[in-house]
Amino acid sequence: MEKETTQGTTYYVSSSKGDDSNDGTSESKPFKTLEKINKLTLKPGDQVLLEKGSVFNDQYLHLKGSGSAEAPIKVSTYGEGNRPQILTNGQGLWELNYGKHLDNTNHKWHGTVSSSILLKDVEYIEIEGLEITNDRGTKNDPEGDKAYNDADCMDRTGVAGVAKDKGTLDHIVLDDLYIHDVDGNVYNKHMTNGGIYFIVEKPTDENKTGIAKYDDVQIKNCQLDTVNRWGIAVGYTYNWDKFQTAELSDEVMEKYGATNVVIENNYLNNVGGDAITTMYADEPLIQYNVSENSSKQINKTDYSKPQPVLDKVTGEPTGQYQGVGAGRVAAGIWPWKCKNAVFQYNECFRTLNASNGNGDGQPWDADYGDGTNYQYNYSHGNTASTIMFCGYQSVNNTFRYNISQNEDMGPLDPAGNAGNTQVYNNTFYIKEGLNNIWHTSHGNAGPINLENNIFYFAGETPATVENWNPNGNKTYSNNLFYNVSTYPEDANAVKVDAGTKVTENAGSGPSTVADDKQARRHEDPSAETVFDGYKLVQNSPAINAGKIIVDNNGYKVEKDFFGNKVSGIPDIGAHEAAALEHHHHHH
Repeated sequence: MEKETTQGTTYYVSSSKGDDSNDGTSESKPFKTLEKINKLTLKPGDQVLLEKGSVFNDQYLHLKGSGSAEAPIKVSTYGEGNRPQILTNGQGLWELNYGKHLDNTNHKWHGTVSSSILLKDVEYIEIEGLEITNDRGTKNDPEGDKAYNDADCMDRTGVAGVAKDKGTLDHIVLDDLYIHDVDGNVYNKHMTNGGIYFIVEKPTDENKTGIAKYDDVQIKNCQLDTVNRWGIAVGYTYNWDKFQTAELSDEVMEKYGATNVVIENNYLNNVGGDAITTMYADEPLIQYNVSENSSKQINKTDYSKPQPVLDKVTGEPTGQYQGVGAGRVAAGIWPWKCKNAVFQYNECFRTLNASNGNGDGQPWDADYGDGTNYQYNYSHGNTASTIMFCGYQSVNNTFRYNISQNEDMGPLDPAGNAGNTQVYNNTFYIKEGLNNIWHTSHGNAGPINLENNIFYFAGETPATVENWNPNGNKTYSNNLFYNVSTYPEDANAVKVDAGTKVTENAGSGPSTVADDKQARRHEDPSAETVFDGYKLVQNSPAINAGKIIVDNNGYKVEKDFFGNKVSGIPDIGAHEAAALEHHHHHH
């Protein structure tokens, strides 16, 4: 008789060597299909191992049962060869229902979803090493007859997480997954629709099971390509209406928000809409991620079908349709209704379609939320501004020690933010032909405090900057202006003509992702990096010309983009060279 231990049972599944009449508990007698796993209720310490080289066609993994803190359930691989593939093809159907309409009543809030992996009310689960697709138009796909951008298309996910009837769900780890060709609905923002998407539904009886939410979600080392609509999202909640103020209290965040959310070292390419978004999370950490070519379908061709009008009570389509307009927005890596979210060491390239119908198109967007901090990030070649501070409930933002190069619009987009937004010690390399530090059309309503930034205009002739201070609510202190013919009010402005060396080689940052698709590290001051063109030259006019910063959001000023300590009178821009100056480290 098998004795119960926290070691649990290991189940093996092989599409080539398996047989579903096996007991599945040894490598020599594996199951053949994932259906056998879906019928089990897994226990703490159990492992599900899929044989490398296996192809599970028209299949899905909908796990039942939870692990424990001491003995999580693990889904992984065995054998040699390529990753095991779960090719779901629109199978794996389940019903999503938030239990009430969402903050935007036009957003779909219940319906059928197809998910390759579904984690519903399970916890202490760790999944690694798999390849997942949920493609449209394969032989048995239920939607073969629909246009790819039909507004009624089914929502699809690579991995979907749902918290509902177990109170707080703890410890879900997704590590080293390759998720691609998930052809979900181009339009639906808060169904579990895209590569990886976690949500929180309304409990059947909240008094009995408690408020549903997540604690400890880790999404790391994953690669996503061609997924719709979202890349990675955690975690929209039925409790959205508890977050209605601009400033978010610790009590609200603790009670209703997701905690200990970490999204790191992921690479995303060709995401139909937004790349990575944390939602309703307390102090999430989003770092070392790389995104390119997101917002791919947020254009007038792909995002073009009239949207069904939903009944506000039942959520069912009324048979009426509305125009496409307002929903045609997507940005790169950003928070929604988070508190003290930290985005650092990320890279974002070519967020698409700002000139083709996408109302956003920025790499970074401090959206509705409180205390958002973007630091040590690099962006290049995005189709809108570098950073949007978005909406009247976007408050207490810090944007510091970032490098931005060659965006299609001026770097800053304070689209109606409410206040206390600090932009300091960034280096903005503004491409030739642009005469503005602002987004071309958002009105730039919100107040911003701009300190110690380098505004470096490329080009042969000085830029005639049209309006440094739209709405008269921008303040400038100790910024460096390179190659311009007009200046804002800045008592300590450093004005530099073209030809004077400020940095080693401005504009020489990478224009593509690294060969290994990883975020390039630049926090070791002694290491050479691909960003070294942005280091200050020995006699740079930026050195010791900054002001001492007080961060109103309580983020300490400790180090620069390159990991150098910041102390004393700071330099201007993303590099603090003063430390070197004093120690004569120059060769």
